[in-house]
Amino acid sequence: MEVDGVKIFYREAGRPDAPVVLLLHGFPTSSHMFRNLIPALADRYRLIAPDYPGYGQSDMPDRATFAYTFDRFGALVDGLLVHLGITRYAMYVMDYGAPVGWRLALKKPEGITGLIVQNGNAYEEGLKEFWNPIKAYWSDHSEAHRKALYVLVSPEITKFQYTDGVADLSRISPDNWVHDQALLDRPGNAEIQMDLFYDYRTNLPLYPAVQAYFRKQKPPTLIVWGQNDKIFPADGARPYLRDLPDAELHLLDTGHFALEDKLDVMAPLIRGFLDRKVARP
Repeated sequence: MEVDGVKIFYREAGRPDAPVVLLLHGFPTSSHMFRNLIPALADRYRLIAPDYPGYGQSDMPDRATFAYTFDRFGALVDGLLVHLGITRYAMYVMDYGAPVGWRLALKKPEGITGLIVQNGNAYEEGLKEFWNPIKAYWSDHSEAHRKALYVLVSPEITKFQYTDGVADLSRISPDNWVHDQALLDRPGNAEIQMDLFYDYRTNLPLYPAVQAYFRKQKPPTLIVWGQNDKIFPADGARPYLRDLPDAELHLLDTGHFALEDKLDVMAPLIRGFLDRKVARP
């Protein structure tokens, strides 16, 4: 669907009149990360999983004319929902999906029926050692610090994101990093990723407003978190309970992309949460 001049690809499944769950993907992947979860929920829920610009099968506009920022991503996902006529939905937020989702929640808090948080940050406690080189880039926006981040789009790090912290690697399809790396390797895409690493700094000043949203709106919340993740460690999961004391927290023995080896655990937890807290009779 074209939104504000940008073609946004999205996966959709489920009845048009079913409760909506918006699935917001992380870096460096796309809606591809939800390919196995969608069929597990589609009999009762309407799933919408968009790709952000520069990811998956959405457009990759030129950086010279398009700002790759989380504000822009949030506005485009909001525009997609408007085009689809969706005003109420639960959100699954993961990694980059969290700052995109928080912008949607702050803009239209009454429309959020529930939250599923998987390795997605809303607290500064969640930004540990992995983020130090990125914070160095935030500090001065220097070319040297930018160049130091190119390793984060390398095949080794893409594979690391899927395999680190996983006990049984036979459960992880190598198609994941092959798929993601092919898209990262498109001409110009690495520069887009560097722009987004720099823009991630804009998320931290939003955290107090996001936490105030949690306290005021009290959205039903399920936290399913790969506790061995070095990018978004479990230090970022526990603080949610300060502002959402009724949230359900499950720390799973896996890494960053928890759906890849823990779908059999996560799908029942997510389905049970949605059935209890989100579904309409």
